[in-house]
Amino acid sequence: MAEPTPQTKDRITCHVLDTRLGKPAKGMRVKLELSPPANTQPHHGATPAARVFESHTDDDGRIKVWLPYSSATSSGEVPVYTLDDVLGAVDESNDRSRWTLRFDTLGYFGGEDQTFFPEVTVVFTVKRGEHYHVPVLLSPYSYTTYRGS
Repeated sequence: MAEPTPQTKDRITCHVLDTRLGKPAKGMRVKLELSPPANTQPHHGATPAARVFESHTDDDGRIKVWLPYSSATSSGEVPVYTLDDVLGAVDESNDRSRWTLRFDTLGYFGGEDQTFFPEVTVVFTVKRGEHYHVPVLLSPYSYTTYRGS
């Protein structure tokens, strides 16, 4: 009997293809953020960082695993939670959650004069227990996205 393999990808993944070059967009910085539920106020002591993740696309333009986001001005210990931890907590209290992917196209293309879109933002709804793959087809002056498989 084969041993179980460790998790190789998170429940939310993305893939960026640079249609200008006809190649994967490698090295692009992407943030993943959990939006608070509508009509709720942040709890005192709640850590917004526990809802924000970041990564860079790999050589194939993909992000399979997210790292907890820690800003340059934050101090203290490095966050150790995972996307699965946050999704698990959300799944316990809600059937759906809203997430935002922020693609740093300004950094990828190399400046304001190189792209019309300094950031591509994709907001989507996640249903309990499902996997979501979000591909983006990107050029300096256009982009397309859809729910992948």
